[in-house]
Amino acid sequence: MTFALPSLARLRDAAHEIREVMPETPAYRWPLLERELGLELWVKHENHAPTGAFKVRGGITYFNGLRRNTPYGVICATRGNHGASIAFNAARTGIAATIVVPHGNSAFKNAAMSAYGARLIEHGHDFQAALERARELAAREGLHMIASFHPELVRGVATAGLELFESAPDLQAVYAPIGMGSGVCGLLAARDALGSQAEVVGVVSEGAATYVLSCQAGRPVESPVATLADGMAVRLADADAVAAMLAAKVRFVVVSDDEILVAMRDYFDYTRNVAEPAGAASLAAAKKDARGSGYMRVGVVLSGGNVELDVFASTFAAAFAR
Repeated sequence: MTFALPSLARLRDAAHEIREVMPETPAYRWPLLERELGLELWVKHENHAPTGAFKVRGGITYFNGLRRNTPYGVICATRGNHGASIAFNAARTGIAATIVVPHGNSAFKNAAMSAYGARLIEHGHDFQAALERARELAAREGLHMIASFHPELVRGVATAGLELFESAPDLQAVYAPIGMGSGVCGLLAARDALGSQAEVVGVVSEGAATYVLSCQAGRPVESPVATLADGMAVRLADADAVAAMLAAKVRFVVVSDDEILVAMRDYFDYTRNVAEPAGAASLAAAKKDARGSGYMRVGVVLSGGNVELDVFASTFAAAFAR
């Protein structure tokens, strides 16, 4: 497929569809966070979405299209939030869903997907292995495969950016984590549609560098994965997402697991919000970037709050050990 960012008219249509299922998520300024970073900071709270993450937006618009030609069933591979979106929207529209996750995936996210009625299958050691299994099952069982990156998913996800840029039209930059790329591409779509001058900054885990390497090479490049941020734990970038980021000249900030853990603690300390590791990555990047960027008004996407209790507890154990 040839991927093109959706127009403002199409984003407005998506926003109308999404508002029928979920309310707009808030964008807040938190004084203690602003004091910590030394700038005006808007937090887009996608952790308040129905599944606890931004992905549900793309699922809403995608499944609205599927209902016009209902398939036998759908299937996807996931580390959690994409699968939760698929399971939520499959239940909403009465379509059977199969979700393939790697072994060792988040027990909480697995339980949440199963609770929506999805059939859960564990396969492989990482997302890429689960994806290959999902493709095999789709062909064998006649299921409709829903990739983690697709133009219709981007159209739905972009409504978060639409809301943010309209709440804070003078932002100079917005930071968002990169898993398969729909979040950053959605921000690019919203920014361009509204004519904002804000820089969209892609946040990458140093333990999952495929998008940085792929944009440097001009094509998808496989990279080993070793990060606690499961929402960013991607071994191979999507070609269309890479092309969109290259066309927009997206700048990347690379963050470590330690920086992400500090950002998780900052969210709780200063706002009493729970952030999963990938969900806190944009704050980690904004904090890392604050001194050198020259920006005074920035936004961050708190993209999800679905964190395992032991991972969340470790952020505070580390804090008390200092």
